[in-house]
Amino acid sequence: MGANKAIQTKDINALNNKDLAEKVKQEKAALGKMEFSHAVSSSENPMAIRAKRRDIARMLTNLNSRTAATAAK
Repeated sequence: MGANKAIQTKDINALNNKDLAEKVKQEKAALGKMEFSHAVSSSENPMAIRAKRRDIARMLTNLNSRTAATAAK
């Protein structure tokens, strides 16, 4: 699974909340394009869709934990 991990945790931690939210929005748009192209014609690497979904989940988890930490203060 390590080979498919495009975005490392240290890269996510380096971003501030605003940049991370923007990155999530960009990645969701890229995922939509990948899924559409895969539906139209078989993509070269269908596992890339799974990796992209997991990257988005990883970023959202980090963003939500940051938000919860600031709300708890």
